[in-house]
Amino acid sequence: MPTKSYILGTDWWTDCDDAVAIRILARAHRENKINLKAVGINACMEHSVPSLDAFLAFDGVTDVPLGIDPEAGDFAGTPKFQIPLAPFAKRYKSNTDAENAVKLYRRILAESTEKVEIIEIGFLNVAADLLLSRADEISDKNGVELVREKVSKFWVMAGKWDEDGGLEHNFCNNDRARKAGETFLKLCPVPATFLGFEVGDSVISGGKAVLPKGDALMNLMETHGSENGRSSWDPMTVLLALTGDEEKAGYDAVTGTATLDVKDGANHFTPCENGMHKYVIKAEPDTFYADAINKLIK
Repeated sequence: MPTKSYILGTDWWTDCDDAVAIRILARAHRENKINLKAVGINACMEHSVPSLDAFLAFDGVTDVPLGIDPEAGDFAGTPKFQIPLAPFAKRYKSNTDAENAVKLYRRILAESTEKVEIIEIGFLNVAADLLLSRADEISDKNGVELVREKVSKFWVMAGKWDEDGGLEHNFCNNDRARKAGETFLKLCPVPATFLGFEVGDSVISGGKAVLPKGDALMNLMETHGSENGRSSWDPMTVLLALTGDEEKAGYDAVTGTATLDVKDGANHFTPCENGMHKYVIKAEPDTFYADAINKLIK
């Protein structure tokens, strides 16, 4: 069976569930279970790229190209774990060493001989800018055309789907996030499944009950203040994507069309059988998902 290929988008920002998710992907890539073609960072802080490079290297991954949105420095927040990690970078010593994330996505997609799945566990500005991108020296196709041809599916951690008008961080953090979410929902020409805030909030994974002392992920979680584990929004999204099927991953799915109010980031959903969007609802107890994550990150 051919190895599936993925691109990951992450804010690699102030929370640590991104790191839990990235460990799962890094190990799957290292063990040749998947092909992680690239990682794009969609929230720019001073040490974003070198710290992520270092974290991946601790898990034995030094062959995955990194990109960043250098304009996305307007997400408020204080980095907690990037500064201690940055000195251990192997390939990227500063953000300027990394390719622009939209260019990276375009290049990887244009060069790919098979369909790629994209996992977005941060803000959607890179995905939105990809869709808005024009033909260039990389490809004679615009972003929508390139995604339609080379991407089979998006898996997205965003939204709060247990109520109409739900407000969730990745959609409504600031004006950039709101506009990006609206653009993505309007323009994306391939199916997208969303895992919302309400799904991962109560599922706690990682921490000292699971990870050995001195482990790079354990150190990161301690620095973050999550030594007892953290809500599992991002690792649940990654596991959902790697499973590739909502039901097999332990979810019920609602199919329809999602929209976003750009003024406040509130999400809405209209169910319909032929919609391009889905959101998931847990069909199993929280321990089912936590155990699956913890098994892969030990």
